[in-house]
Amino acid sequence: MEQSEAKQNPGFLEYVYKLNEGNELSEALQTSLKAIDEIDRVQLNRIGLKTYAEGKWTLNKIFQHLIDWERIWCFRAIIFARSEGTTPEGHDQEIMGKHSNADELSIEQLLKELRIVRQSSILMFDSFNEEILNTNCQFFEYQMPLHAIGLTIAAHQIHHFNVIKERYLPLDI
Repeated sequence: MEQSEAKQNPGFLEYVYKLNEGNELSEALQTSLKAIDEIDRVQLNRIGLKTYAEGKWTLNKIFQHLIDWERIWCFRAIIFARSEGTTPEGHDQEIMGKHSNADELSIEQLLKELRIVRQSSILMFDSFNEEILNTNCQFFEYQMPLHAIGLTIAAHQIHHFNVIKERYLPLDI
C-alpha cells in the first residue's frame, strides 16, 4: 500500500476523541490513572473469573490486555518519536489473550502493573516536545499524529472499563 492510500485520521480516532471527552493528552492520561486507582477491587475479586458469556475474557484477561496493548502502543510511539523508520506490524489480541497467564494472577497484581505501566507512559509522553507529539505516524492502513497514540491508550481503558461496568459488575450477585 502506498502512503497516499493510507487513511488520514482513521475512523476509530473519532471514537478515541469522544471517549476522552475533548481532554488534551496529559489530562486524558492523568484521568485514566485516577480511574485505575478508583476501581473497586473488592467487587472485582467477588466477580473473580466469571464472564458474562461463553468465550468472553475474564476480568483478569481484560486487565492483561490493557497492559499488553499499552506497551505495544508505547513501543510504536517510540518508533515514531525517534524517526526509526519502520512501520509497526499488527498484532492479534485474541492470540495474545489466549496465551496469557492472566487468570493465574490476582486482580491486585494486574491493577498494580497497569498503574505502573500508565505512570511510565505518562512520563514518556510528557518527555516529548510539540514537534514529536505532532509527528505523523504511518501505520500499515492509516496514519495519525503521535499524540493520538496516547489518547488511544486512555480511550482503550475507558472502553474496557465501560464494558466491565455494563457487563461484568452485574455478575456480582
